[in-house]
Amino acid sequence: MARITVACLDMAGTTVADDGSVLAAFRAAGAEFGLTPGAPGYAEAMAYVQETMGQSKIEVFRHVLGSEDRAQRGNQVFEESYAESVRAGLVTPLPGAAETIAALRAAGIKVCLATGFAPVTRDAVLDALGWRPLIDLALSPADAGRGRPWPDLPLTALLRLGGGAVSELAVVGDTAADVESGLRAGAGIVAGVTTGSASRETLAAAGAPHVLDSVAELVPLVGVGPAVAVG
Repeated sequence: MARITVACLDMAGTTVADDGSVLAAFRAAGAEFGLTPGAPGYAEAMAYVQETMGQSKIEVFRHVLGSEDRAQRGNQVFEESYAESVRAGLVTPLPGAAETIAALRAAGIKVCLATGFAPVTRDAVLDALGWRPLIDLALSPADAGRGRPWPDLPLTALLRLGGGAVSELAVVGDTAADVESGLRAGAGIVAGVTTGSASRETLAAAGAPHVLDSVAELVPLVGVGPAVAVG
């Protein structure tokens, strides 16, 4: 296995727990357009949301809501709802996440946190957790060109952090879209984690070479020392 120099880790469901806030924010956005439980199109819309977890939120709204104006408004309501969850303290680190990031960086591996959130929401989460000093880079689809399942996020992380070949890149996430993004990027390590929205079976079916019980299991996988307590 090639030496890993850059790790691109997903946020919600992989390193961050949000107590169902992502789905709640999607429901709030849908309600803005009459997509409420029992209404025509609601079940189909929420099924699509579930299927596309991990992907760019604005792209999901473009598909569900049709017009660009409606998509932009839906995305705005989503971001506002999720921001309320952040302020309420519902967004917290998953066990071992901060320690994993610290262990990777102590071993010389640069760490990017990637997300389908808009930059303003991503940054609000980082600030609430106090994680800005803990990482090397944070990326949203707006920073990279396209969101998942495209490879733009991990490849942008590799380029911006001065990594070498794609074989030196590790990509970890909790959705099939995360796995597909890492595989398309040609990453040396692509792993799914079961702490988020997808099951072990779903991640394996997406082609994940590794399925982990938590992001902390990445530490021995890349061959670095054990995670240590942070804070």
